[in-house]
Amino acid sequence: MKNIFLKSIYSGILISFISCSGQTDVIQKIKKDGSQPFSYAELSVKQGGKWEGNQYVGGTFKNVSELAIPSEHTDHSSYIRYEGIGLENNQIAYRLYLDWRNATDIFGKKVTTLVLPEVGQDGFESYHHDAPWGLDILKSGRTIGVGSYGRYDDQNDFVETFKTVKSTSVKVANDKTSSYAAIDYTGWKTWGDAVNLKSKLTIFNKDRFVKVDLVLDNAISGLCTGIVAIRDIPSRQVISKNKKWAYIATYGQQTLAKKEDNLGMAVFYPIDSFDKYVQTKSTHVVVFKKTKNVSYYFLGAWSQEPNGIKTETEFYQDLDKKLEILDQNNQL
Repeated sequence: MKNIFLKSIYSGILISFISCSGQTDVIQKIKKDGSQPFSYAELSVKQGGKWEGNQYVGGTFKNVSELAIPSEHTDHSSYIRYEGIGLENNQIAYRLYLDWRNATDIFGKKVTTLVLPEVGQDGFESYHHDAPWGLDILKSGRTIGVGSYGRYDDQNDFVETFKTVKSTSVKVANDKTSSYAAIDYTGWKTWGDAVNLKSKLTIFNKDRFVKVDLVLDNAISGLCTGIVAIRDIPSRQVISKNKKWAYIATYGQQTLAKKEDNLGMAVFYPIDSFDKYVQTKSTHVVVFKKTKNVSYYFLGAWSQEPNGIKTETEFYQDLDKKLEILDQNNQL
């Protein structure tokens, strides 16, 4: 892979892009292979424009493999395409916002081919509307979406996200059978001392799940994940036979697509790291014990996915099979 380092200084902050022909090669190979199993991670930012306050004006989107997030960046800055990193395979696609929200969102796919390189090229609006490839199907709101991470605040019954961070940097990479995004948060401040957090989100060329690995420089209480709570959609919690893993899940009409659509969402977590389950006004929260590291999985399953899961029964059968695998192998 040939890396070209482009460095620009905005407002006294050094922003490093690593733009690579390798990502273009990955896209071309996936498209050439048609509907063969693939995984894909993407990060695309505007270049050639300028910052005006918290808005990036002008420029065109270019894929990069690494980025130090500029201090001006926030939600809806028009700087990062679809506002974050993208993870995709034949069955589903996700994005994680690279701003204070830090939520994970779902792009439902109606095709088995690669779609992310074309999503959001014309701005924020189009991918919220039904298209031949699919659309953004989850309303995360002010929650962590599905499977993202934050810190549960007992006093206020609320999940703190990433409103106060000294700096954030991100890298994406594509391998033969998996793709990942690695995000470094320096000086994440909630309450108490600030901490440094490294996260890695990996999608594979099979199934719908993403593995999340979190590592902190100091142990903290309240580290959590969860699922956005949609009104009138109940949650289900199941523990594995050997009590090594568990999942929390929801299923029902909880998408932004057609009213009759069904979406299942789940988080698998290790019992030895589990502290408690909390339901806030907006989120089904899995709170971990005080820790420096934890790994877990999340997934979504949309009823319009080609040859996908169509019913609640099928969804929970699929989850139970995965739970059994985790119970036996400690990984999917």
